[in-house]
Amino acid sequence: MKIQVKNLGPLKQAEFEPGDFTIICGYNNTGKTYITYAFSGFLELWREVVSITVPDKNVAQLLADGVTTINIQEYINNAQTILDQGCKAYTKLLPRVFASAEKKFSKTEFHVNIDTTHIDINKSFEKTISSAEFDQFSISKSSDNAGMTITLLGNKEKIRNIPHENIERHICDAIKDVVFGHVFPGPVMASMERTGEVMFRKELLFTQNLAKEHREYISYAMPVIRSIESSRYLKEITKKDSYIAKECPELLDDFASIVGGEYTITENDVLYFRPKGKRIALTMSESSSSVRSLLEVGFYLRHAAKRGGMLMVDEPELALHPENQRLITRLFARLVNIGIKVFITTHSDYIIKELNTLIMLNNVNNMPHLKAIMDKEGYKPEELISADKVKVYITEEKLIKLEGEPRRKRHQTLVPADIDPSFGIEAISFDKTINDMNRIYETIIFSEKE
Repeated sequence: MKIQVKNLGPLKQAEFEPGDFTIICGYNNTGKTYITYAFSGFLELWREVVSITVPDKNVAQLLADGVTTINIQEYINNAQTILDQGCKAYTKLLPRVFASAEKKFSKTEFHVNIDTTHIDINKSFEKTISSAEFDQFSISKSSDNAGMTITLLGNKEKIRNIPHENIERHICDAIKDVVFGHVFPGPVMASMERTGEVMFRKELLFTQNLAKEHREYISYAMPVIRSIESSRYLKEITKKDSYIAKECPELLDDFASIVGGEYTITENDVLYFRPKGKRIALTMSESSSSVRSLLEVGFYLRHAAKRGGMLMVDEPELALHPENQRLITRLFARLVNIGIKVFITTHSDYIIKELNTLIMLNNVNNMPHLKAIMDKEGYKPEELISADKVKVYITEEKLIKLEGEPRRKRHQTLVPADIDPSFGIEAISFDKTINDMNRIYETIIFSEKE
């Protein structure tokens, strides 16, 4: 999957290819949040904007004979064309995603390109569509052919009363899932506003309910709106265990060590944090900023994480001590290794340097001396990560040639960082700042001795 944008906030033209672990770096106000929100919005809305049609003859056959079969291969052959139309529709929704004026996106372009040869035609699928009264029809596809079979389950006379557009919609949704479902991971976004969202959770929910009651519009970006909405159901979420809680409980223990305790929610829908080793329960206003900043991640890991999904965190270093920034990086690498994609923006040198360490230590099989370093420094094999799973992009001005222009000019764009399996990620934006600080410090020290 490759994302291409034009005229998106500060970004004049840019493209990136998400990896298993994707990182966006760069100076302030250079487009990191724009690209992150636009990408997360597409991952959330692609089913809404991608349009698929079902031949009328199949719906007629279903209602007449009780069964019909649709060839999925035809949709796979046209997948990129279908997606191009969906991207045009999504671009029109960007003002809604960013809660901003339409004129700011009047020249914006958003494209998603996929390799259709990677679409898994052998993927199986099964779903039953039901009403409150009875099962209506089933949709299934076996792993050994390209045919999707739709079968009536209920009384034909009752089903004939169902609007045809409803039947078509369910079939279309199933086709979308088979063709694109494994390409676009389901996202969970922890935005930069997360500490405020947690602190004023009740007030935000009240405001949102009041706005809905009066049919008013709340001017928050979509990731913020989704966080507010998800906080409404925290008590319900805690009734479920994620596959991490079932299969990798030790990962939750490591997260609890980073945050310093565990989150709980009462029957009265009050959030508490219980510090490890202490018999107290702190409200969110009584808890530290680091506790609030990691709450969404904590609930996601324990209750909502799904294999193949994507965790997106805007500046995970928010309010974290450097040591915890290192530890959260190791936790992210473990998530990648158990099947969850991770996407972050960051200004943290500690995160990048720790990721470099995990990449370099991953050569332990070819360089036996690294085993002694791992043992001494406390690194676990499951924390190491292959360089080919990591993608790093830097927002900066570069010479690029825009369509219709005769020569290259300097514009804000995304620049991919080189990643070497033996040496890690190349120097990025904040390395210069660190080098400048070291140079000034050394100048002060040595000039005094002279």
